[in-house]
Amino acid sequence: AGSGALGSPVCGIVGPRGPDWLCSLFQLVYPHDFRLTEKEKTSICYLSFPDSYSGGLGDTQFSFRLRQSGGARNSPFQDDGRYNREAPVTLQREAAHYFGYVYFRQVKDSSMRRGYFQKSLVLVSRLPYVNLFQCLLQLIAPEYFDKLEPCLEAVCNEIDQWPPPAPGQTLNLPVMGVVIQVRIPSRVDKPGSSPVKPCNQENLLPAPLVLPSVHELDLFRCFQPVLIHIQLLWELMLLGEPVVVMAPSPAVSSEMVLALTSCLAPLRYCCDFRPYFTIHDSDFKEFTTRTQAPPNILVGVTNPFFIKTLQHWPHVLRLGELRLSGELPKQVKVKKLAKLKTLDTKPGIYTSYKTFLHKDKTLIKRLLKGMQRKRPSEVQSALLRRHLLELTQSFIIPLEHYLASLMPLQRAITPWKNPPQIRPFCQEDFLRSLEHAGPQLTCVLRGDWLGLYRRFFKSPNFDGWFRQRHREMTQKLEALHLEAICEADIVAWMKDKSEVEIVDLVLKLREKLVRARCQPLPVKEETLQRVRLYIDTIIGSLPQDLQAVLHHP
Repeated sequence: AGSGALGSPVCGIVGPRGPDWLCSLFQLVYPHDFRLTEKEKTSICYLSFPDSYSGGLGDTQFSFRLRQSGGARNSPFQDDGRYNREAPVTLQREAAHYFGYVYFRQVKDSSMRRGYFQKSLVLVSRLPYVNLFQCLLQLIAPEYFDKLEPCLEAVCNEIDQWPPPAPGQTLNLPVMGVVIQVRIPSRVDKPGSSPVKPCNQENLLPAPLVLPSVHELDLFRCFQPVLIHIQLLWELMLLGEPVVVMAPSPAVSSEMVLALTSCLAPLRYCCDFRPYFTIHDSDFKEFTTRTQAPPNILVGVTNPFFIKTLQHWPHVLRLGELRLSGELPKQVKVKKLAKLKTLDTKPGIYTSYKTFLHKDKTLIKRLLKGMQRKRPSEVQSALLRRHLLELTQSFIIPLEHYLASLMPLQRAITPWKNPPQIRPFCQEDFLRSLEHAGPQLTCVLRGDWLGLYRRFFKSPNFDGWFRQRHREMTQKLEALHLEAICEADIVAWMKDKSEVEIVDLVLKLREKLVRARCQPLPVKEETLQRVRLYIDTIIGSLPQDLQAVLHHP
């Protein structure tokens, strides 16, 4: 949090301790021992205030994403590995970025030099729980602006007692006399299923504030001005194209960027993205230079200066103020980039991109009918989210099936040989497989699916997806190999083996145990216990001098 002029804010970070939830929430810093580099402090200061003049008074909320600087540092979190293994890939903790959640207040105050009170309370976390943390700020910020530091200290002590965010669990989180009830999503949740209903409400007094989701935005509200172009935007996200969102405020900018990255769920958006970006950012020169192609990044901006500096970007989404009404707002048009020149540029999607797939007119008709029938926004959002989920699944399922076919057969895994290798991914083989097992089996949309796949293969999203899936398959092979070893007759194997071969087996089994713990492998604890017993059995069969060497730590 901080106060000062809009142009050069005197900022600080104020935040709760809760080590498994928040990194920190500069006038004040909580926890006091949390360390940020000077570069990070400066960036957070600028990202906590509107980047251009805002005549609006009152409170506003928005979010940003900040690259960590200064190299790796010790993490205060416990069991990062377990959380990321059990959480959906789209909600994993980020090792190299922070998320910032801002509550900004601007009111007239004649005692201030510029005639305004301007202050932001900022909560910083590695978790992308935008709904939860913005809800938390709504409770904390008004009290903080009124009572200042004592209020925050009390809040931090409460949050320090929160349990860690365990995927699959419903948690009751007390703060300031309110209990926030949330369910932490799990990787085993069925995509698109309704959130599990919170439990134990009858035992809680007062009744809890139940959040339906820790992260899902109101997609229908976010996408209202671009609904007829949702297919185009989905393709741009899938292909990791450089996209600029030019919005009238940080709130509109950050919501649109986060909504766009969520379009690909359950596929992870693997490119860099900045929900709110300012001219003061250390990456400003890299993003605005014309000497090289724009990076694969989705960036949200509000300063009109960016209209000129980002003219060379291939895709620009220019938004106006979001106005909710009972009718579908005027839809922006797709326009040529050459028209993006003046500061009063009208809303629109400025691009020369041609979609590979045809529009889904049925979806638009269903959403329009919903508006005519006064269907709640959350229901409209569920329809839109279901459509995007099915579209992404139709695209990714053929890739998953082909990748599964590259996995060695289980009968090829024998205990006394290294596990066989996963066969290489051949793009042309995959494309040939689409004739009989392509997305046309599950999706009604027609178009150039092959062209879309070929373009996808060149994107960071394919690289990120393939690396993750290949790593998971390799770990599965290691786990199957350990199970095969446990089912083998170790005594019979040792009968005709030399001491050198037996010692070599002990060392290899120990190495496998270390890998199983570090990676960790998807194996049961009983399997690991049996491997340890095997090691003890093998060592017990060796001469005393060798036993002493192998037992030595």
